[in-house]
This record gives sequence, structure tokens and C-alpha cells, in this order.
Amino acid sequence: MARLIHPVILSGGAGTRLWPVSRELRPKQFLSLTSDRTILQETVLRVGAPARFAGPTLVASEEHRFLVAEQMRQIGIAPSNIVLEPVGRSTAPAIAAAALLVAETDPDAVLLVLPSDHQITDLVAFHAAIDKAASAALRGKLVTFGIAPDGPRSGFGYIRMGTPLEGTPGVYAIERFVEKPPEQTARAMLDEGGWSWNSGMFAFTAKRYLEELAQFQPAMLAAVRESVASRSRDLEFTRLDKASFAKARELSIDYAVMEKTADAAVVPADLGWSDLGSWNAMYEAAPHDAAGNALSGKAVIHDVGGSYIASDGPLVGVLGLKNVVVVATKDAVLVTDRARAEGVKDLVAKIKEAGRDEHRNHREFHRPWGTYETIDIGERFQVKRIVVKPGASLSLQMHHHRAEHWIVVQGTARVTRGDEVVLLHENQSTYIPLGTKHRLENPGMLPLHLIEVQSGPYLGEDDIVRFDDKYGRAEKS
Repeated sequence: MARLIHPVILSGGAGTRLWPVSRELRPKQFLSLTSDRTILQETVLRVGAPARFAGPTLVASEEHRFLVAEQMRQIGIAPSNIVLEPVGRSTAPAIAAAALLVAETDPDAVLLVLPSDHQITDLVAFHAAIDKAASAALRGKLVTFGIAPDGPRSGFGYIRMGTPLEGTPGVYAIERFVEKPPEQTARAMLDEGGWSWNSGMFAFTAKRYLEELAQFQPAMLAAVRESVASRSRDLEFTRLDKASFAKARELSIDYAVMEKTADAAVVPADLGWSDLGSWNAMYEAAPHDAAGNALSGKAVIHDVGGSYIASDGPLVGVLGLKNVVVVATKDAVLVTDRARAEGVKDLVAKIKEAGRDEHRNHREFHRPWGTYETIDIGERFQVKRIVVKPGASLSLQMHHHRAEHWIVVQGTARVTRGDEVVLLHENQSTYIPLGTKHRLENPGMLPLHLIEVQSGPYLGEDDIVRFDDKYGRAEKS
């Protein structure tokens, strides 16, 4: 039987260029942008064949841990590991942590490193490229996947292919890397031929990557080794030690290893690939009407051309514009020239500097037990829509500064209120006085929907004291 390939899925990115849909607490990899599944789910399912691939190792931020776990449960995938980065240190340390964990059982395991936020439409070509890369990885090479360019893009890194590698058909030595050249330079490179886009996907054995990291970034590797050695287990998650991991230099795998190693190689491939990294990329990946428009959600247009218009919030009407992006959510609207779409990240920085939180949060918040959404807020009151998944429960908690009214809209609620436990059904309600220990549970087979009305002098989410929690959050938050 052929050696299993170990997918390593990197899912810690923020996706600021796809604001307002992508935000820090729910970035683009956790969104359904190209299908009914999220981009993370699509990424994992592309390497889900058990005869070829081991269970994936996912590397994620602590803030996204329950999103990752829930999205894997939704598609029936049992990860080998969900590794939590305590602080962001870019891709080189994250891959090192995954390599060290896999190497504990198989140092010669072939790792297939994939970003969690890309689109690939030609799976046959993708798997053929993986086979070529794995063959070269077993010969000691560190392989990246080069994407056939469809134009001179200044936002991508480029790889110059060198001579073919002996014994590994379709794999080439790397002659040169060029990071995000100006468009005119990129055009000249494509006219020259032999250049590919750097996809950010890699294949190598755990042993070879760690050897090269030891040579080029020994302090980084030492910090990650210490962090992995001092790791802890929390539910289904592996928590890396924060103090030691924070000592690792923040550096991408390209700068840390790939541009320095003598064993870098590339598999050029045409995969129907997109990094979905901007609204321009989303426009190009979407189907277009006769006027070249891509529409999604509640949008009505007239005399519009070459534009991307999407709304999952209010109705958006666009009149007489060409080559624009208009994206609306429930709490924010983006309007930009398509040619300026790469600069959305600069706009997000301005929003952050202004002290607003729309760069970080949506109105709907995801929790391990379900979701809540603020639908109205004012002085001394807040109204939320809460959905609790079947069999799920909130923590046993209390508040110092607010009381709560709960009205069941759909489903059945089991409510703990002090020493009392009651069942509430549709159109029934209860009152939780300030300072009373309480818990909300869904004992039914269907989602529980309720409206919560909070009242009091302070309504922040940090006014929660947890006494018991099935998700390991039993502490003052």
C-alpha cells in the first residue's frame, strides 16, 4: 500500500481584503462563498479520500477553535489534530508545529500543506499534481505548486522553473522566486515564459522540513519545539504553549525556508485555482451575466456593467455604474472601484483605527452551542436572537449587572434558574433576575430559537461568571 499523505490545513488567516463579509472572528475560510459548503470544508474534502490521505491536521487560532471543530463535524471529517496557535507567527512556525506532531509517529511522513481559503475546480489535475509532488518529497525535495498564470498579476509571488528533476516527471528545480512584482515586470516575465504563480501549497516530509528549518531558522525551531513539548490537551484541541511559541520569529515558509533551500522544487499545474483573496478574485470566480456582472443575494441593477454586487443584508440597488464592487451585510456596506479592490485591507485598518468593531465582528456571533445576534440595543437594554443547537447547552452562569427575559419562539428549552429547573415550549417565557445562577439547554431534536431581552446598567459580554461549562470555559470571562 502506498504511503499515506498527511494534509496540514492552515486556517488562521483574517481575510481582511474580503471585508465586510470576512472579519477577524469569522474570516473567509469559514464562509460559504463559492458553494453551500465553506471554503475550509471544501479544502478538507479535496483531500478526504481515506485510501490516500491521513486525517487532516488543522492549525487554527484559539478564537476559531469551535468554528473549525463544528465545520469538521458538519462534513463528517475526524481530524487527526486541531492545533491551536496561541499567537500568530505566520506560516513557517505553524507548519513546524504540525511537522513536529506528525513526526512523533512518522518522521518520514509526507506533509501536504494547504491554505484553507483557496478555490480549486479541477480535482483530477490537483490529485495528479499531488502525486508528482509526493514522489519528489520522498526523494528529499521541498515542493511547491506553481499555478499556470492567466495574466500579469502584481498581487502574487512568481516562481521561475529551472531544469526538470531526474526520476520525478513533471517536477522542476526552482531557479528563482520573485515576490509581487509590478504589473509591467510581471507582464515581461510571462512573455518570457517559464514562470508560475506561487500557490502557497507545499509538499515535503516532516523530517526534511524540520532539517531545513534547523539550518536556516534554528531559534524559530527551538521555540516551536519547546511549545510542542509543553503542549496541553483541551477537549479535541492541542494547545501549544504560549510563552515559548511567542518567542518564534514571525516569518512565512517562503522567506524562512523555500527561498533558501537548495532542494526547492515546483510542480507546474493548471488547477482552476484562485486564492479568493480580493473582491476582484471573487468577481472572476463567479458566473457573469451578459453585461459582465456577478450578482449575489438581494440586488437589483440597471445599466450596470463589469461589476460585483452582493448583499445578504438590505436590498441593494445600483444604477449607471461600471466596474464597481458593492457588498452589503447586515451592518456594513462596501463600495469600491474594482481596480481598487486590493486596497480594502487599508480601509479595514482605517475602521480599526476609528475604534469601531465592524472589522472584527459580525452582528451574528458563533459559539460552540449555536449563535446569537443583536437585533436592537439602546440605553440599559439589548435584544438578542439566540439559536441553540439540538443537545447543546450554555454554561451555568450569572451576571452582576443585568437581568434577562427569555421568550421561546421555536423548540423546547430546559432552563435552570437558581434551584429550579423548568421546561419551556413555544410562546412561553421566563425571567432571570440579576445575580441568579442560570443555564439554557436544548433537550430537543430541533434547533431552539428564542428572544432574549437584557436590561441593566451594563450589558457587555464580559459580565459573565461561568460556574460549569461543557466547552471548557468555566471561568470569569
